[in-house]
Amino acid sequence: MPSTRESRNQTRLKLDTGQFDVSDLLAPGADDPVYRTSLGALWSGDCLDVLPMIRDEVVDTVFADPPFNLGKEYGERSNDMRPDYLEWCYRWLTECIRILKPGGSFFVYNLPKWNIPIGAFLGNQGLEFRHWIAVEMSACLPIPGRLHPSHYSLLYYSKGKTFRKIRTPIALCRHCGKELKDYGGHRQAMNPNGVNLKDVWSDIPPVRHRKFKSGNRKANALSTKLLERVVEISTTPGDLVIDPFDGSGTTFAVCESRSRNWPGIELDFADVIIDRFERDDIQSHRNDDFIED
Repeated sequence: MPSTRESRNQTRLKLDTGQFDVSDLLAPGADDPVYRTSLGALWSGDCLDVLPMIRDEVVDTVFADPPFNLGKEYGERSNDMRPDYLEWCYRWLTECIRILKPGGSFFVYNLPKWNIPIGAFLGNQGLEFRHWIAVEMSACLPIPGRLHPSHYSLLYYSKGKTFRKIRTPIALCRHCGKELKDYGGHRQAMNPNGVNLKDVWSDIPPVRHRKFKSGNRKANALSTKLLERVVEISTTPGDLVIDPFDGSGTTFAVCESRSRNWPGIELDFADVIIDRFERDDIQSHRNDDFIED
């Protein structure tokens, strides 16, 4: 009987000679994408309109970074202050679960207050909890009467146990260059490729400098380093990753650099994503992770 990975590889989407072939991905009568590369396709629209066009169980990984319901201004069609925010989330979560393959992975990046009920919903839908990853963000402002918020939550659920091990470099002092820990006297016995990736990510840089993001979109963007980890943990080259809220196109750019296929959805800034691909002038953050095969 074939393994989960073998089964997933057998159903990878086909590529034609120039552009990503969406025929195996979409249900009959679906709308055409507004942009395609050899590895992916982009739809400009509401994810609740686009996700139903995708066939069941064709995606290897879902990464979702939805609006946080904080009243921020994104684009003209986005609503970041919904009284029914969780109900809205449950609708697109349900669609994403439907299109996720057995053995596939589901990541949701959000505030802890929202990821608690979202995680409960994913569990109630039969997905398996893998990790609550704390992504440290030092730029958060203090809130009177509360602990200083300093991390975002990255939920990691799956329809099985697909997982690739990542090692991170042994931490060094940025002043003297020496190692920060002695590892209980067992340093010589450690893996030369680094230490196992932890569920607290304190090494994800903020995206501030213009060379790392588009000047045509004012909203925050995620670091390529975060998306590279998500992609490498859960997929291999040729697998398919979907992001229903990609904003600046970071997920798709990482998929291109890591040879993953990507169907993408963006409500307001599809033109910014297209420009990112056409100009190819946005840089990636340094990433020294080691991926074990």
